[in-house]
Amino acid sequence: MKTKDFALQVKDLSDDGTFEGYGSIFGNVDSYGEKVMPGAFVESLARHKREGSNVLMLWNHDIYQPIGVWEDLAEDAKGLWGKGRFLLDIQRAREVHTLAKNKAIGGLSIGYKEEEADQEQAVRLLKKLSLYEISPVTFPANRRARIEAVKSERIDEFARRLRDGDPMPVKDFEDILREAGVPKAMAVQIASVGYAKAIRSESEGSKAKEPAAFLQALLRG
Repeated sequence: MKTKDFALQVKDLSDDGTFEGYGSIFGNVDSYGEKVMPGAFVESLARHKREGSNVLMLWNHDIYQPIGVWEDLAEDAKGLWGKGRFLLDIQRAREVHTLAKNKAIGGLSIGYKEEEADQEQAVRLLKKLSLYEISPVTFPANRRARIEAVKSERIDEFARRLRDGDPMPVKDFEDILREAGVPKAMAVQIASVGYAKAIRSESEGSKAKEPAAFLQALLRG
């Protein structure tokens, strides 16, 4: 079984341990030079449903430490959506829940078997995967493998620096766009033209808010 870190963008992490959001976001080239393609999980999820088996929720891929259940998993055009629940009667689950709520951890990682892949120049395209488990992990390798709160902190810092008259460099804004899934060429264009113009504007009080508003809308979409 292989493992791969990926981004679960959690909308809510409630006191009863439930959460939902997107797991794998399609089109992101990870630190291994691999990209999960749309449709990669469809057959595996259908097989689990047909056979009555479950995608497990483990702690750090440890088969001896199940900490919750995935109540629903499905693919859409954006990626792998999931609804999960930490089983808070389990001590380790309570600990992980507390760590996640306090942003002490935020990464998730899938355990899978590769069924079909292709190569596109330097990028390996993962086209079909058998999904076995999804684990909260301590050290995610993929820079996008973080709970949504981490991404929100970056946006908050971006907006705060605009308000304080100390906008982030153009390259940093480009990086935020690329982390949000914007293609490289488009991110460069937006950052070097629109954002650069906005932060140079004399009427900073109104125009400086435009990049922040754009970014918030982009990440919600």
